[in-house]
Amino acid sequence: MPREEPLLAPRQSSEGSSLRSEDEEDALLTGERTARSEQRGWGFWRQVGLFTWSLIATVAIIILAVMYQHRLTTQPGSNGLTWGPGGKPSGKRNVIFMVSDGMGPSSLSLTRSFRQLEQGLPWDDTLVLDKHHIGNSRTRSSSSLVTDSAAGATAFSCGHKSYNGAISVLPNHTACGTVLEAAHLAGYKTGLVVTTRITDATPACFASHANRREYEDLIAEQEIGEHPLGRVVDLMLGGGRCHFLPQNAEGGCRADDRDLIKAAKENGFNYVDDRNGFDGLDGGQSAKLPLLGLFAERDIPFEIDRRHVDDVYPSLDEMARTALAALSKASEESDKGFFIMIEGSRIDHAGHGNDPAAQVHEVLAYDKTFAAVLDFMEKDDTPTVLVSTSDHETGGLAIGRQLHKTYPEYKWLPDVLAKATYSSEYLDKKLTEYLGTNGAKKKSNEERAYVREEILKNGFGIEDASEEEVNALLTLDPELPPKYILADMISRRAQIGWSTHGHSGADVNIYASSTKDAWPLVGNHENIEVGNFLSSFLDLDVDAVTAKLQEQPSLSWMGDQLGADIRVDQLDSYHGDFRKRGEDCGCGAH
Repeated sequence: MPREEPLLAPRQSSEGSSLRSEDEEDALLTGERTARSEQRGWGFWRQVGLFTWSLIATVAIIILAVMYQHRLTTQPGSNGLTWGPGGKPSGKRNVIFMVSDGMGPSSLSLTRSFRQLEQGLPWDDTLVLDKHHIGNSRTRSSSSLVTDSAAGATAFSCGHKSYNGAISVLPNHTACGTVLEAAHLAGYKTGLVVTTRITDATPACFASHANRREYEDLIAEQEIGEHPLGRVVDLMLGGGRCHFLPQNAEGGCRADDRDLIKAAKENGFNYVDDRNGFDGLDGGQSAKLPLLGLFAERDIPFEIDRRHVDDVYPSLDEMARTALAALSKASEESDKGFFIMIEGSRIDHAGHGNDPAAQVHEVLAYDKTFAAVLDFMEKDDTPTVLVSTSDHETGGLAIGRQLHKTYPEYKWLPDVLAKATYSSEYLDKKLTEYLGTNGAKKKSNEERAYVREEILKNGFGIEDASEEEVNALLTLDPELPPKYILADMISRRAQIGWSTHGHSGADVNIYASSTKDAWPLVGNHENIEVGNFLSSFLDLDVDAVTAKLQEQPSLSWMGDQLGADIRVDQLDSYHGDFRKRGEDCGCGAH
């Protein structure tokens, strides 16, 4: 039997033993070597040196890689912008700028749910725009926290804040150069595509200068080349023919006797004005620049109405595809690309009319056009950026509405909008034509039946109209036109709310072909930053264009100046407007 040793008895250690001697344990506790330490040879120190060198080299490589990536993602542009991975493209390139006039974030939510219901799509199905949302834009002008389209588009075209109503004019009433003008002078091809009048505020801000947006006759003159810089736009497609025709001509609305269509042709423009002429462009392959296409006397109809007369008016996506093909072909032999502004103009008008049925179809048409542009970019070899945003939100759209004093239900009903066949604007015209000049008289049962059957049931899918609603439609009131009453009828039934027939001060979304393409616009920005991005992407000197415009000896070419009492560079304040609260606008009276 082995001898038992005391638990704390001293133990002997050997080279191969796992038991430590007292000296070894002392060395571990004190950190001092024991007498048994061996001398380290050259091989040991060589290994230490190699390890240290490799460690330092690895750290250095990591640091250099991080610095290189940082430089790529913070490459400063000509306007101090920060570019994304890969930096800004060099050489030939294109800019496609899209404006969804009046479209706020709620418009997307409204349209997304409507589309899901109408097409039987799952709840997580989204719009094309949803997949390209990169940021938001703050929309105030120099004169108001609630901008109009003129000041909003001036921010995009010039990169400067200005007053409501200004068409690329600064608060001091001098012209500011635009990205389109700078692009044209630099050798790029340029284009404008809209669904409203080509002389309306947004397109006007890219190719003309006027102290007031109402000077559409003057804007038309500048757009065809009667401009201090000469002709600056190569392609224009949209409506607004009446501002190009003399006052005594059929369809003319100018205040003078000038025929600008004739003048445009003399200035080299090729002109088309109907569906046959548009189809003859062969999707842009047969288009000859400069090109002027005016397909409506004023605005092209709302998409919800246009689809019934597709053989008369081209759609936004058709015009966009044609314009892109034409500009691409015209610039294929050049070392410069093109700049184009494409506007979904009538989203704004649907908001002004508080018509949710017209609104969803306008947004869907814009979404389709956005997809068409992406398709063009995928097939085209030239580096191109697509940026899309709104100048402002219109209508104060709310997806939810309290109809009674009791606590509201949490819902809105897109199926109500799916039953609508026409816009309230179209039905207003139809009703007004039917009633003729006798709108103020007491209406017969025949006329009441017409309203219930032709206007409400066939036009809006409404079969439960009250007598009060029918009476309101039959009593024409200039301050409360039938289109407002009709729009409110469908909005109430869908439980859609509106706060105004004007604009709101809400931030709007920014979309792009990718965050890499438009890195400087990721996040929340002032609207002028969008304008600065557009010119910087093409390396354009907009300030030089401004200086050239301001060399003009007279300012009369921009129309009459504003009166001294008009605010241009400061906000208004409260004037006791709330005392008028008893004067109900009637916006939600029915």
